[in-house]
Amino acid sequence: MERTLENLLYASRWLLAPIYLGLSLALLALGIKFFQEVFHVLPAVLSMKEADLVLIVLSLVDIALVGGLLVMVMLSGYENFVSAIDIKEGSDKLDWLGKLDAGSLKQKVAASIVAISSIHLLKAFMNTPNLPNDKLMWYVIIHLTFVVSALGMALVDRMNRR
Repeated sequence: MERTLENLLYASRWLLAPIYLGLSLALLALGIKFFQEVFHVLPAVLSMKEADLVLIVLSLVDIALVGGLLVMVMLSGYENFVSAIDIKEGSDKLDWLGKLDAGSLKQKVAASIVAISSIHLLKAFMNTPNLPNDKLMWYVIIHLTFVVSALGMALVDRMNRR
Protein backbone atom coordinates (compact mmCIF):
# COMPACT_ATOMS: atom_id res chain seq x y z
CA MET A 1 0.00 0.00 0.00
CA GLU A 2 2.77 2.43 0.97
CA ARG A 3 4.75 1.65 -2.18
CA THR A 4 1.69 2.22 -4.38
CA LEU A 5 1.01 5.57 -2.69
CA GLU A 6 4.63 6.66 -3.13
CA ASN A 7 4.60 5.65 -6.81
CA LEU A 8 1.35 7.55 -7.32
CA LEU A 9 2.74 10.66 -5.62
CA TYR A 10 5.92 10.45 -7.68
CA ALA A 11 3.97 10.02 -10.91
CA SER A 12 1.81 13.03 -10.05
CA ARG A 13 4.75 15.28 -10.93
CA TRP A 14 3.59 14.88 -14.54
CA LEU A 15 0.59 17.04 -13.65
CA LEU A 16 3.03 19.96 -13.88
CA ALA A 17 3.83 19.25 -17.55
CA PRO A 18 0.64 20.91 -18.91
CA ILE A 19 1.36 23.94 -16.71
CA TYR A 20 4.80 24.33 -18.29
CA LEU A 21 3.20 23.89 -21.71
CA GLY A 22 0.76 26.65 -20.74
CA LEU A 23 3.73 28.89 -19.99
CA SER A 24 4.88 28.38 -23.57
CA LEU A 25 1.47 29.66 -24.70
CA ALA A 26 1.95 32.68 -22.43
CA LEU A 27 5.31 33.21 -24.15
CA LEU A 28 3.56 33.14 -27.51
CA ALA A 29 1.06 35.73 -26.24
CA LEU A 30 3.94 37.95 -25.09
CA GLY A 31 5.54 37.65 -28.53
CA ILE A 32 2.32 38.71 -30.19
CA LYS A 33 2.01 41.73 -27.85
CA PHE A 34 5.66 42.64 -28.47
CA PHE A 35 5.27 42.76 -32.24
CA GLN A 36 1.87 44.44 -31.98
CA GLU A 37 3.59 47.26 -30.08
CA VAL A 38 6.48 47.40 -32.58
CA PHE A 39 4.11 47.62 -35.56
CA HIS A 40 2.07 50.24 -33.71
CA VAL A 41 5.07 52.50 -33.03
CA LEU A 42 6.95 52.22 -36.35
CA PRO A 43 4.64 54.45 -38.43
CA ALA A 44 4.69 57.17 -35.77
CA VAL A 45 8.36 57.01 -34.79
CA LEU A 46 9.39 60.13 -36.74
CA SER A 47 6.69 62.32 -35.20
CA MET A 48 7.06 60.94 -31.69
CA LYS A 49 8.76 62.71 -28.78
CA GLU A 50 11.96 61.11 -27.57
CA ALA A 51 10.57 60.52 -24.07
CA ASP A 52 7.54 58.71 -25.50
CA LEU A 53 9.78 56.52 -27.65
CA VAL A 54 11.96 55.68 -24.64
CA LEU A 55 8.87 54.66 -22.67
CA ILE A 56 7.76 52.36 -25.49
CA VAL A 57 11.25 50.86 -25.79
CA LEU A 58 11.27 50.27 -22.02
CA SER A 59 7.96 48.46 -22.41
CA LEU A 60 9.52 46.27 -25.10
CA VAL A 61 12.52 45.54 -22.86
CA ASP A 62 10.07 44.69 -20.09
CA ILE A 63 8.28 42.19 -22.35
CA ALA A 64 11.64 40.66 -23.33
CA LEU A 65 12.64 40.25 -19.66
CA VAL A 66 9.32 38.63 -18.81
CA GLY A 67 9.75 36.33 -21.82
CA GLY A 68 13.21 35.30 -20.64
CA LEU A 69 11.82 34.69 -17.17
CA LEU A 70 9.11 32.49 -18.64
CA VAL A 71 11.64 30.43 -20.61
CA MET A 72 13.82 30.02 -17.54
CA VAL A 73 10.93 28.95 -15.30
CA MET A 74 9.40 26.74 -17.97
CA LEU A 75 12.54 24.79 -18.91
CA SER A 76 14.25 24.71 -15.54
CA GLY A 77 11.04 23.94 -13.67
CA TYR A 78 10.22 21.11 -16.04
CA GLU A 79 13.70 19.69 -15.70
CA ASN A 80 13.78 20.05 -11.89
CA PHE A 81 10.31 18.75 -11.13
CA VAL A 82 9.08 16.62 -14.04
CA SER A 83 11.75 15.02 -16.22
CA ALA A 84 15.24 15.67 -17.57
CA ILE A 85 15.32 17.36 -20.95
CA ASP A 86 17.46 15.23 -23.25
CA ILE A 87 19.08 17.48 -25.86
CA LYS A 88 22.33 16.59 -27.62
CA GLU A 89 25.33 18.63 -26.50
CA GLY A 90 26.24 20.02 -29.94
CA SER A 91 22.78 21.38 -30.76
CA ASP A 92 20.94 24.43 -29.44
CA LYS A 93 21.25 23.32 -25.80
CA LEU A 94 21.29 26.24 -23.41
CA ASP A 95 24.41 26.10 -21.25
CA TRP A 96 22.48 26.70 -18.01
CA LEU A 97 19.98 23.91 -18.70
CA GLY A 98 20.40 21.19 -16.12
CA LYS A 99 22.47 23.42 -13.83
CA LEU A 100 19.69 25.40 -12.12
CA ASP A 101 18.35 23.76 -9.01
CA ALA A 102 15.19 25.00 -7.31
CA GLY A 103 17.16 27.44 -5.10
CA SER A 104 19.09 28.91 -8.03
CA LEU A 105 15.87 29.21 -10.00
CA LYS A 106 14.25 31.16 -7.16
CA GLN A 107 17.21 33.55 -7.08
CA LYS A 108 17.08 34.08 -10.84
CA VAL A 109 13.32 34.68 -10.69
CA ALA A 110 13.80 37.18 -7.85
CA ALA A 111 16.55 38.98 -9.79
CA SER A 112 14.33 39.08 -12.88
CA ILE A 113 11.46 40.51 -10.86
CA VAL A 114 13.78 43.23 -9.52
CA ALA A 115 14.90 44.03 -13.08
CA ILE A 116 11.31 44.17 -14.32
CA SER A 117 10.33 46.33 -11.35
CA SER A 118 13.29 48.63 -12.10
CA ILE A 119 11.99 49.18 -15.62
CA HIS A 120 8.50 49.97 -14.31
CA LEU A 121 10.02 52.40 -11.81
CA LEU A 122 12.11 54.06 -14.53
CA LYS A 123 8.99 54.42 -16.67
CA ALA A 124 7.22 56.01 -13.71
CA PHE A 125 10.12 58.42 -13.14
CA MET A 126 10.05 59.42 -16.81
CA ASN A 127 6.34 60.11 -16.43
CA THR A 128 6.74 62.04 -13.14
CA PRO A 129 4.79 65.17 -14.21
CA ASN A 130 1.70 63.02 -14.78
CA LEU A 131 1.94 61.00 -11.55
CA PRO A 132 0.94 62.09 -8.06
CA ASN A 133 3.76 61.98 -5.50
CA ASP A 134 2.04 59.39 -3.31
CA LYS A 135 1.72 56.98 -6.25
CA LEU A 136 5.40 57.45 -7.11
CA MET A 137 6.26 56.84 -3.45
CA TRP A 138 4.37 53.52 -3.54
CA TYR A 139 6.21 52.49 -6.71
CA VAL A 140 9.52 53.07 -4.91
CA ILE A 141 8.34 51.23 -1.78
CA ILE A 142 7.15 48.24 -3.81
CA HIS A 143 10.41 48.17 -5.78
CA LEU A 144 12.48 48.33 -2.59
CA THR A 145 10.39 45.48 -1.19
CA PHE A 146 11.33 43.36 -4.22
CA VAL A 147 15.00 44.31 -3.81
CA VAL A 148 15.05 43.48 -0.09
CA SER A 149 13.20 40.20 -0.74
CA ALA A 150 15.70 39.19 -3.42
CA LEU A 151 18.62 40.06 -1.15
CA GLY A 152 17.02 38.12 1.71
CA MET A 153 16.50 35.07 -0.49
CA ALA A 154 20.12 35.24 -1.67
CA LEU A 155 21.34 35.53 1.92
CA VAL A 156 19.27 32.54 3.06
CA ASP A 157 20.49 30.51 0.09
CA ARG A 158 24.08 31.41 0.88
CA MET A 159 23.61 30.40 4.52
CA ASN A 160 22.10 27.07 3.42
CA ARG A 161 25.09 26.25 1.19
CA ARG A 162 27.61 26.45 4.04
